[in-house]
Amino acid sequence: MKVTPQIPQLTHGSVKRTLFRMAFPMLAGTISMSAYNLADTWYVSLLGTLPLAAMGFTFPVIMLLTFVAGSIGTGVTTLSSHSLGKSDREAASDIVTHGIIFTVMVAVSMAVVGYNTIEPVFTRLGADALTLPLIGDYMRTWYLGALTMALPMMGNGILIACGDSKGASRFIMLGMAINVILDPIMIFGWFGFPALGIMGAALATVISQGLSTIWLFYLLSKKHGLLRFRPGSLLHFLQSCRKILGFAIPSGLSMMLMPISSAVITALLSRYGHEAVAAAGAASRIEMFAFVVPMALGMSMTPYISQNLGAGRIDRIREGKNVATTFALSYGAFIAIVFYLAAPLLSHVFTSDPEVSRILIMYIRIISFGYGMMEVHRYCGFVMTGMHRPVNATLLNALRVIVLLIPLSYAGAYYDGIRGIFFGRLITDLTVGTVGLFWISRVIRTAIAETRPDPNLIRDPA
Repeated sequence: MKVTPQIPQLTHGSVKRTLFRMAFPMLAGTISMSAYNLADTWYVSLLGTLPLAAMGFTFPVIMLLTFVAGSIGTGVTTLSSHSLGKSDREAASDIVTHGIIFTVMVAVSMAVVGYNTIEPVFTRLGADALTLPLIGDYMRTWYLGALTMALPMMGNGILIACGDSKGASRFIMLGMAINVILDPIMIFGWFGFPALGIMGAALATVISQGLSTIWLFYLLSKKHGLLRFRPGSLLHFLQSCRKILGFAIPSGLSMMLMPISSAVITALLSRYGHEAVAAAGAASRIEMFAFVVPMALGMSMTPYISQNLGAGRIDRIREGKNVATTFALSYGAFIAIVFYLAAPLLSHVFTSDPEVSRILIMYIRIISFGYGMMEVHRYCGFVMTGMHRPVNATLLNALRVIVLLIPLSYAGAYYDGIRGIFFGRLITDLTVGTVGLFWISRVIRTAIAETRPDPNLIRDPA
C-alpha cells in the first residue's frame, strides 16, 4: 500500500511550540552525529598524544568533504520541501532521486582525488613525519567509505522536509550505536579482532555509516516513496542538478569557509607543537557535542522559515527569529558557565598530557564567552537560507572567516601566541553575531515591505 507522507504545517499555531516540536526529535540525531567524532576522539586519545594530534589534522579536511555533501543536501531539501508543500510528489521524488545520484558522483570524485593527495594536503596543513603515517592510515580508510559519509547528511534533511524527524533521528542513532560498539573492538583488537589503532576508528565509522545508509534508503523508498529510479525521470537529471546547484553553490561556499578557517588555524597552531593541535582538536569536538541542542533547533529553522515565506507569514518569521535568538543567547551563556568551571575535568577526560591539558583549558575558558553570539550567527544563516537568500548567508560567513577570524588569529599569534589565537576567535564570534542580528532584522523588514500592497495602486471608490 502506498504511503503518503504527512507534511508538517508550520504556518499556524504557537511559533515556539512549532519550532521545538520539530527540534526535539532531531536532538537525538544531532547528539548521535556529534557522538561519532567524540567517541573516535576519546578512544584515539587512549593511544597517546601523537594519534590524537593526527586526528586533529584530519578534522578540517573531513569537515570540508562533509560540508560539500551538506550543501547539495541543502538544495535537495529546499526544493523537495517546496514540492511536497505543493503536494507535487512526482517533482519531489525526481529531486530526491537525482540529488542522491548527483551526491554519489560528487562523493566518489572527491574520494578519488583525496585518496591520492593525502601526503601533499596534510603536509601543507603542518603534519610532520611523525603524524603523517597515522593520518594516512585514518584518511585512506575514510576515503574508501566517503560515500557512506555523504548520503546520511543529505537524507537527514530530506526526512525533515517530509516531516519525519523521528525517522531522521533513528537512522542516525543506529549508526552512532554501532560506531560506539565497533570503535574499541577495531582500535584495540577486542574479541580477537586485529588491533588497527587509528585506522580502526575510521573503519568503525565507515561500517556504522554504511549500515545507517541502508536504513535511510529504506525510509526514502518504502516509507515515503521518494526514492524511485524511473528511467523517464533521468532525462531531466541535468535540469534537476541545475536547480540543486542554484542553492548548493552559495550554501557550499558558506559551509566550506568553516573547514578552510579550521585548516588555517590548525596550520597556525602546529607552529606551537603537537600539543596545541591535539588540544584544539579535542576542544572542537567537545564544542560540537555541547551544541547539538541548539543545532537541532537550527536544522528546523530553514524549513520553518521557507514554509512561512511561501505563505506570506513574515510575522511568524520574525517571531521565529526572536525565539531562536533568545534561546541561542541563553543556552550559550549556560554552556559558557559550565565549561569555564568544568574545564579541568573536561581536559582530563581527553588527555593525560599536562601541556595538552593546559592548552585545552585555556581554549575553553577564553572562547566560551562568545558561544551565545556564535550560535546567533549560525541561526542568522539558517534564516537567510530559508528566506531564499543563501548568498547573504555566504557573505555573513565570509565576513566571519576572511575578514575577521583569519586576520585576528594571525594578529593574536603575533602578539600573544596561542592565547592570542583564541582571543581572535572570541572577538570574531562576538562581532559577527552582532552584525548578523542587524542584517537579518533588515532582511525581515524588507520582506515585510515587499508583502504590503503598494499604496499608489489603491484607489478610492468613485
